[in-house]
Amino acid sequence: MNKSPFVWDFYSDQPHVIRNRAYKKQMRKKHLNDYIKLFFTALFILPIATLFMKLFKGKQEVSNEDFYGIGVNLDKGPIQKELVEELEVKNLLIRMPLNDIKNIDSYLEFANSFNETSKKNIFINIIQDRNNIENEELLKENLELIFTKFKDICFEYQIGTTINRMKWEFFSINEYMDFYMLAQNLRDEKFPNIKLMGPSVIDFEYYYNARAMFNLKKIKYDIVSALLYVDRRGAPQNSQYGIFDTKNKIDLLYSLVKLSPKCSNDIYITEVNWPISNTAPYAPTSEKECVSCEEYTKYMLDYHKIVKDSKKIKKVFWHQLIAPGYGLVDNRDGKIVKYPQFYKYKEMIKNA
Repeated sequence: MNKSPFVWDFYSDQPHVIRNRAYKKQMRKKHLNDYIKLFFTALFILPIATLFMKLFKGKQEVSNEDFYGIGVNLDKGPIQKELVEELEVKNLLIRMPLNDIKNIDSYLEFANSFNETSKKNIFINIIQDRNNIENEELLKENLELIFTKFKDICFEYQIGTTINRMKWEFFSINEYMDFYMLAQNLRDEKFPNIKLMGPSVIDFEYYYNARAMFNLKKIKYDIVSALLYVDRRGAPQNSQYGIFDTKNKIDLLYSLVKLSPKCSNDIYITEVNWPISNTAPYAPTSEKECVSCEEYTKYMLDYHKIVKDSKKIKKVFWHQLIAPGYGLVDNRDGKIVKYPQFYKYKEMIKNA
């Protein structure tokens, strides 16, 4: 029996990098046509979007309650309910992995628990796997189950995540678009009151956005989701490719959204954080990218201010509440230790 190339890292809450280079090469070759389409679409679209990015002015006036959100996950335990109440954050993003659909009732119970003390806005992040990508009937069945189970507490769903990393199991943007459109068609047929988020590209790799947002498919993103990490640059004010600091990265994303006929104007950043020094193997990066809690706190505050001041982003979900290597709370050895950034996040929500 062949060993699966997809292995989950329970320390950093993400898949391990695929070690089998021959397998990756084989998959890229299999989907070569879509990579060619991606290349030429990006070659045409990105220069135009860059040219226009300063002409589109942001108009999002968002309250603190609507703007700030955080990721919470079933495997981090019920203590999160108490921590969320302390932070007074209202928007919660919860992962629902399709490979764990058999435990959907546990996820539903977990999501409902946050509404026991005060009403929260629940957002579900549907995490893909190869079985559901390759089997449309299975995917439709599972999506219908999720939409039905969560229909009373969730009205906005992120369809897939991190679509430009092979370790997350999409091999091409075309695969992702087929995946998303099945959810879209199901929504149109049976669940007209919900909204769908995509395409969930991670990092400043907007050539993937170009392919997902400029094509001949009848695809429509009710909300554009982006995992806009900038941690590899250090401070959010630092630039990539000379001119693209966080502000300009937002401007370019907004320009793509305004130019695309496939998108509404609403953008959510559904993941961002910085990795924390001396927390390996819990940090999601190498030690080189890691920062102290003092730096983390400053970058977190600066990032939110830059994003909010742009008036182009409707929500930011910090990823995530409990994570020793990149979150607001450390839970190693079964002990709950609030990092300094936990208190600053709480203060930021109240005073921003």
